[in-house]
Amino acid sequence: MKNTVATFKQMKQTGEKITMLTAYDYSTAKLMDEAGINAILVGDSLGMVMMGYEDTIPVTMEDMIHHTACVARGAKNALVVGDMPFMSYHENAAQAVHNAGRLIKEGHAQAVKLEGGATVKDQIKAITTAQIPVVAHIGMTPQSVNAFGGFKVQGKGLDQAKQIVEDAYIVQEAGAFAVTLECVPEALATYITEHLDIPTIGIGAGAGCDGQVLVYQDALAIYSDFKPKFVKQFAQVGELMRQGVADYINETKAGTFPAKEHTFKIDDEVMAKLEER
Repeated sequence: MKNTVATFKQMKQTGEKITMLTAYDYSTAKLMDEAGINAILVGDSLGMVMMGYEDTIPVTMEDMIHHTACVARGAKNALVVGDMPFMSYHENAAQAVHNAGRLIKEGHAQAVKLEGGATVKDQIKAITTAQIPVVAHIGMTPQSVNAFGGFKVQGKGLDQAKQIVEDAYIVQEAGAFAVTLECVPEALATYITEHLDIPTIGIGAGAGCDGQVLVYQDALAIYSDFKPKFVKQFAQVGELMRQGVADYINETKAGTFPAKEHTFKIDDEVMAKLEER
């Protein structure tokens, strides 16, 4: 059954947890979709886990559209959410609507996600007015890594906590149908979840959120540059991949691959005539 904005609202009301993972390509999206994931986020995290950047800042609209379209072709039931990259919505509401529209029209996303609270309320309102669903993103917002001085937990102090609560209410009022809470204390995230009408999707925000999202390379131990504290590795897929590649190398060098079952036959008569020439 296709997951939609209405599905998220219903799950919030019934207390059923929302599941979301990132994906960036057709094959991975198809596997996740078949497993029953509620939503797939085509995150600008692709800049780090797919492109090798140190952060998400260099990711472009063209990068996001390309990868979102790949995911959309593999996801038949999951809600596909496309990230709006750095400086694709910061200038004004018109720019935000234009680029959100590109993710929907060219990337075939069903919703977009953008970072920020009060600072982007006008952009969220404009995008939703254009009938494009928005997932907001507050707390630790990776595109603000330079302003934060690194990837740091947000909301530990009273003033920061108050601002995050205020941001949550503001994005809800602006029209977001869900909000991502990243790297905020569990009690604060639970408080926000209990007071909002829209679902919260946590990443490093505890089990009190209405749902969870992780970068799939983190969850499956594929990305090895660093492991955030909030990540649980659900399978050691990275090690399986390394071993599989090593086995391929060894068998190829030993001449045991390809074996007879991996090859195609030709009639001996054809070969004999060929050798006569």
